[in-house]
Amino acid sequence: MSAIASTSQQGDLLQILRGFTAGGFAAAVSKTTVAPIDRVKLLLQLQNRSNGAQVLGEYKGIVDCFQRLCAEQGVMSLWRGNSASVARCFPTHALNFVLRDYYRMIFLNGVDKKTQYGKFVLGNILSGGVGAATALCFVYPLDLARTKLAVELKADGTKKFGGIYDCLKSIGTKDGISGMYRGFMCSLQFVVISRAIFFGLFDTLRGTVTDDPKSLSFFTMWFMAQTCVVTSAFATYPMDTIRRKMMLDSGKASKTYTSAVDCLLKTVNQNGSSSLYKGAVSNSLKSTSGALMVALYYEAIKYM
Repeated sequence: MSAIASTSQQGDLLQILRGFTAGGFAAAVSKTTVAPIDRVKLLLQLQNRSNGAQVLGEYKGIVDCFQRLCAEQGVMSLWRGNSASVARCFPTHALNFVLRDYYRMIFLNGVDKKTQYGKFVLGNILSGGVGAATALCFVYPLDLARTKLAVELKADGTKKFGGIYDCLKSIGTKDGISGMYRGFMCSLQFVVISRAIFFGLFDTLRGTVTDDPKSLSFFTMWFMAQTCVVTSAFATYPMDTIRRKMMLDSGKASKTYTSAVDCLLKTVNQNGSSSLYKGAVSNSLKSTSGALMVALYYEAIKYM
């Protein structure tokens, strides 16, 4: 019996390692592919709070932002902050996939999707949200560093930080460990809701179409994921704007916002409610990386 149990445990561990590797690989490839769009999205979204916009002037839109970045900071500046993004995304999304699958085993244990469809949908929603929340607790400082690296500049227009370590060291020196988690609760709410919507829709749709995800082609999986990720992105974009503005306050002597609610009210009062959706179009383009990530994950699993 012990030998059987040991073999079962080894099989479970191997499955977890496969999922972690596939999820990390998919995240690194997809994030690097769309890094230029991601940086443009962040600059448009945060230019009312970014010192980079104050130094170089505000961007008028996606095309203007692309052109000026290449002209003023060089083509490679489009990938600024990508190292932090990959460093964050590899463990984040690897954990997301592994934890999502783990929580699905818990929440969907004994649930028959044909006779208990409501519980099936709810289980998928909970699995996505709780899995994402668990992963965020470990990797949030990297998300904060990635945001600051992408948008903050010195007065002369050069990079403010030398890299991830330099950025986190600067924050830690001024604000301590708590500074590395500035805006965490707002991000937690955003991540839980966005992942719950995405995985709730995606896993329900995928589970309705087939019981074996390996039977779906790469492009079918990508199309399904793209539909779900765009829906999730637009539904939660204002929350993303607020959480990133809170991040920019980290490491600064004087804080602009006292809370997420204060940030929301000041943003709407000063720039209008439409400012909550600044960069939403480029974000919908960037969301392709999320769909690509999911499709690559399931494609990689086929060969593991």
